[in-house]
Amino acid sequence: MKYEIIIFDADETLFDFKRSERDAIKNAMLEFDIAYDENHHLKIYQDINTTIWKEFEEGLITQQALKIERFKRLSAQLNLYFDEAEFAKSYIKYLSLASFLYDDTMALVESLHKDYRLTIITNGLTHVQDHRIRKSIIAKYFEDIVVSEEVQVSKPDPKIFEYALNNIKHTDKRKVLIVGDSLTSDIQGGINFGIDTCWFNPNKIANKTGITPTYEISNLMDLKDIL
Repeated sequence: MKYEIIIFDADETLFDFKRSERDAIKNAMLEFDIAYDENHHLKIYQDINTTIWKEFEEGLITQQALKIERFKRLSAQLNLYFDEAEFAKSYIKYLSLASFLYDDTMALVESLHKDYRLTIITNGLTHVQDHRIRKSIIAKYFEDIVVSEEVQVSKPDPKIFEYALNNIKHTDKRKVLIVGDSLTSDIQGGINFGIDTCWFNPNKIANKTGITPTYEISNLMDLKDIL
């Protein structure tokens, strides 16, 4: 086998984060007695959240600061007053309880676990990912689950990949593949670290970034063909 270690991203690769996000923002707004309209509120929040996590990847904001800053921006854009810090706590509470796998995730991970060493690197908040990922039904198949907030370094920084491989005592980069949905985080991170990369692109969006993955798949189970 060419590869021995497979590093997976978690959200939007193995886990349906958009569904978790949808549940969490709805429940937080209802808890704060905001008349929730998914067609209106969800899109606004998702745009804000996507932007702020890109800022985090680029080193423009800390993970600690973004927890509340995204809800400050949401409050301002919706022209609503609420305590952003308390709203952030509510959102995190509901998000941590929302763990949903993609349809093919369980079958893929169960199959790969027999022949490969599996690990996860996720750019996420410790409390959220500890509940959603580490306590999920697939956690037992992974040797380690590395959460960026916990180790104070995040993808695409190669240091988080080095940390992950050190944890499982593996040194040969030629035997490592990362699989993830984000070109700027997972794929660029893999390139920065010097390992092969597999871009999970289920919506078959055009790659206009200049970041070139080693492989590209649109279905999770297609990963087995590569391996």
